[in-house]
Amino acid sequence: MNVASIQVEIKDTETRDERIKRVEGMLDAQAGADLILLPEIWATGYFSFDRYHAEAEPIDGEFVQRFARKAKELQTHLFAGSFVERDGDNYYNTSVLFSPAGELIGSYRKIHLFRYGSAEGQLLTAGSEPVVVETSFGKVGLATCYDLRFPELFRRQVDLGAELLLVTSAWPHARLAHWNLFNQTRALENQCYLISCNCVGKTRDVFMGGHSQIVDPWGVTIASGGEHETVVKSEIDLSQIAHIREVFPQLKHRMLPTS
Repeated sequence: MNVASIQVEIKDTETRDERIKRVEGMLDAQAGADLILLPEIWATGYFSFDRYHAEAEPIDGEFVQRFARKAKELQTHLFAGSFVERDGDNYYNTSVLFSPAGELIGSYRKIHLFRYGSAEGQLLTAGSEPVVVETSFGKVGLATCYDLRFPELFRRQVDLGAELLLVTSAWPHARLAHWNLFNQTRALENQCYLISCNCVGKTRDVFMGGHSQIVDPWGVTIASGGEHETVVKSEIDLSQIAHIREVFPQLKHRMLPTS
């Protein structure tokens, strides 16, 4: 299958509507891909905390409806990154996955909210449930940025059948070495493909890290972006997951309880 991770530049001079229209054009340019990814809270801008509540939407709001239509138009699985979801008096960092028919087949509320130089933990409510989505090409685990530092989440997804891990992110350049390490490690230790999508640019005085990646189940990065807006693309062979898990059955050799 052909995958494309769109590494979007976040520009403080750009409005939300301007960025959405620009990204829709970038999506159109990837017609033919089987799976496309976008970054974390890319429409508002992750570090634009003052805009979170004003730009929040319900799960059936314009953002979700708009990208449901785009997935159907492109006939692709679209992991549209995350947005600030409003549900009653609570706000969540919610990522969404659409089928080629334009159906919302998965949504995940970020469990591990970032609090280091970030207001996310004060403004938003943490999710509580790992999410694994059944798709036409296999089971997919959804994760968001800071989640990468918590291996138990990804191991739980593997216990739920995950073969492919999708990570939407707004990871700063200051901790780029950690980002690179976690992308490879989460794939290797769980014998899954991992595809991540990170932001680039300088926003609210934070330099974003980029380096979106496609990592195979051996932990080898087969495609990666740099520090500028780009599309990271590769063809992946999902049959390799079962093969690798069979020839090197580390998941079967676990000794500690799984729950």
